[in-house]
Amino acid sequence: MENFTQIFTLLAKHEGIGLNLDILETGVLNIITLIGILIYTGRDFLGSILQERKDTIVKSVQDAEDRLSEANRRLSEAQKQLSQAHVVISEIRNETVTAKTNLLKSDANLTKKELTSRFNRAIAAFRSKERIIFLEVKQQIISLVLKRSAMQAKETFGSEKRASTLIDETIQKLKGDLL
Repeated sequence: MENFTQIFTLLAKHEGIGLNLDILETGVLNIITLIGILIYTGRDFLGSILQERKDTIVKSVQDAEDRLSEANRRLSEAQKQLSQAHVVISEIRNETVTAKTNLLKSDANLTKKELTSRFNRAIAAFRSKERIIFLEVKQQIISLVLKRSAMQAKETFGSEKRASTLIDETIQKLKGDLL
């Protein structure tokens, strides 16, 4: 606080703040001389430090440019690989579609062959059953005709010998039809 009051006391005695233009009193020559001496004597020292700093900066910039060019080269290679990967992926997709189509066609053909085979077997089984049924019906009709004929022969001829002969003759005539 004491310094603060001294400043106001000094300002009051000298009638305010002003600019001192006296070069010797202000010490500007001393400062300029000091700067000149520092520049003259520190030129080599500061020059070598500044040169080292400059070399370091130039080297860092060159390294950064090299890394940039390497990164650009890698980027272009990666883009080429990406485009090649897209081509390979599209080829794989096309091959997959073709393979699926071929598999579906193959499955359709196998299914068609299997259905045709089953249908043919069913028709063959149906015809076989039809023939068996036809032969059974024919056998029953012949059996009925023979029984009736035997009964009529018995009624008509009375004697068993004559009826038996007539039955044997009828059987011989019908034998060709049975086989």
